[in-house]
Amino acid sequence: MPYYYWGFDPTYLLVVIGAVICLIASARVNSTFNKYAQYRSMSGMTGAQAAERILHAAGIYDVSIQHVSGNLTDHYHPGKKTLNLSDAVYNSTSVAAIGVAAHECGHAIQHQQGYVPLSLRTAIVPVANIGSTLSWPLILIGLLFSRNTGSFLINLGILCFSFAVLFQLVTLPVEFNASSRALALLGQQGILSESEMPYTRKVLKAAALTYVASAAAALLQLLRLLLLFGGRRRDD
Repeated sequence: MPYYYWGFDPTYLLVVIGAVICLIASARVNSTFNKYAQYRSMSGMTGAQAAERILHAAGIYDVSIQHVSGNLTDHYHPGKKTLNLSDAVYNSTSVAAIGVAAHECGHAIQHQQGYVPLSLRTAIVPVANIGSTLSWPLILIGLLFSRNTGSFLINLGILCFSFAVLFQLVTLPVEFNASSRALALLGQQGILSESEMPYTRKVLKAAALTYVASAAAALLQLLRLLLLFGGRRRDD
């Protein structure tokens, strides 16, 4: 292709597009959270207190709520059964913080009830981590060989990266479901009023879009690999 001859790789545009999508999603979730972090909840509950009430209402008493450093580093750890809330959520009484805390409780409830997509995502984590680590080294090593050996290593590298993409795709229903559970639980427990719910819904919707962006970026990267190295295999 003439583009390659002049040192321009047109497939790199896929990487740029993916990066831009992720940056936009990240900026949106941060701006949305910061906006509604200014709205103090009528209940006056902190993120940690809301999380404790939701977990106990769901009959969950073996999950510990912990304070972790960082901004929006909140997550639920299924193996350790810890619900980790960040600086901006743990002690905050905002509708944004309570929404994020409830979302993580949604994951704890998914775990308790054996929600299949969560179980699948947990099972994929080790393979996805190994795959994302080994994919490019395998592809680069494969480029040093020709024909059968090179093609085998490149195919193996692409397969490894595919597991990382699969992890991103499986994450989508897990996150959307956790947000749906969070909104329902906040209403059922009376933690947020009806007038406050739309604010929290906007925060969780913005957060969900970051996962969509990550999945899109991963798919674009996989497409780039197929375009780059699919042609090489045909040439061999």
